[in-house]
Amino acid sequence: MSTLPDAFLRALSESFPADFCTRDPDELQELGRDWTRVYAPAPSAVVLPRSTDEVARFLALCNQHRVPVVPSGGRTGLAGGAVAKSGEVVLSLRRMNRIGEVDLLGNTVRVQAGAVTEAVHQHCAAHGLTWPVDFASRGSSQIGGNISTNAGGVKVIRYGPTRSWVLGLQVVTAQGEVLELNGALEKNNTGPDLRQLFIGSEGTLGVITEATLKLTRIPKKLDVFLFAVPDIAAVLRLFREARRAPITLSAYEFFTDRCLLRVQRHRGLRSPFDAPSGCYVLIETEGGDPETMEAWLGTLFERGLVTDGTLAQSLQQAQELWALREAISESLSATGLPHKNDIALPIAALEAFCAELDAVFAARYPGWEICLFGHIGDGNLHVNVMKPDGMSKEEFLQHTHAADAALFELVQKHHGSVSAEHGIGLLKKDALSWSRSPAELAMMRTLKRALDPNNILNPGKIFDL
Repeated sequence: MSTLPDAFLRALSESFPADFCTRDPDELQELGRDWTRVYAPAPSAVVLPRSTDEVARFLALCNQHRVPVVPSGGRTGLAGGAVAKSGEVVLSLRRMNRIGEVDLLGNTVRVQAGAVTEAVHQHCAAHGLTWPVDFASRGSSQIGGNISTNAGGVKVIRYGPTRSWVLGLQVVTAQGEVLELNGALEKNNTGPDLRQLFIGSEGTLGVITEATLKLTRIPKKLDVFLFAVPDIAAVLRLFREARRAPITLSAYEFFTDRCLLRVQRHRGLRSPFDAPSGCYVLIETEGGDPETMEAWLGTLFERGLVTDGTLAQSLQQAQELWALREAISESLSATGLPHKNDIALPIAALEAFCAELDAVFAARYPGWEICLFGHIGDGNLHVNVMKPDGMSKEEFLQHTHAADAALFELVQKHHGSVSAEHGIGLLKKDALSWSRSPAELAMMRTLKRALDPNNILNPGKIFDL
């Protein structure tokens, strides 16, 4: 843990409330990390502001004394983006959780960055509206973190990622200046859209304190199906058919049998099928006509596109089917040590990529357990390599780090991305060049130096200066 300057500590105690800063060891451990367990948290302190004004005054103080800051939301990320491992001060937004009134004419809501995603959903649902950014961590993730990582989730195939549903931002710069970007405007053609600089920048360019979110109507009718198919090739064949079907897809998720076994071991959830299968596909559709849906389902079995399937007959059954998919990340971490890769491919390249993926696994991980799942509908695959029993964590990480190059080379060959939705953080820094050109990286560094010349905001994340 680094030592904070005495002058900084004096100013902190004199200018902010007594409970603004904590150095309690338990709080440091809890708020200094995210869901990754690769880096040990070692923050010097944690501050918990209640307002944008406090954030602005605090950042100005940090900039004056060159104190590095790690912005922190719900800490559900999987790339080490919210880890404070080198004595930084954690800036937790959890107290800034106010949710404003829903604008029923504009279909918007203004929220503070610490508002929990699920709380926003529930708040808007009372008016028949929703912020359609949704994922398994909705109960603990926060809006600021969602925006700063441009979170994806399970509904991207229907609604797009987070940046599609953010109208305006309030951002505090490294110097403590407060920016109000775009407000609640649908149209604003007055030069570069500055809010897009901060969406997906992982807290390295500014700290998001409030956001105006765009809302849409809650679908009146959702149908949830789970299908059993033999392999990934069959997952992709079914996806091709679903794309052409007379239905509106809101989610197309898949997971392998190994994922299901881990979920059953950890959560005790039951499969709706008597016989095991190589892969499973969860499909959610909006507003389907029952007769049209029944006819389409019949063709799937007639043509051998699925080996088994079930349709949820109630909201509870739909939630049970979704639980099989949404419990995967938690279950993998609870029952072993996974090495995670979160990659994205152009949808048109998925079939060719997946056909070559087995060769990479066979060469690099012979006999190892690979757990695959993801959002096939938007080209996002989660590749999880489980640590073999008897192998040390250090040896495992050495193996997987070396093997990642083969995976990223394949991703690059098919014009994909080494990070689909969890960002770069600390874990993917070495891999960024597989997806970004030298010219792009140079431009990103130029932006960082211009907006944060003293490099106090989440230093060392995404890239090093």
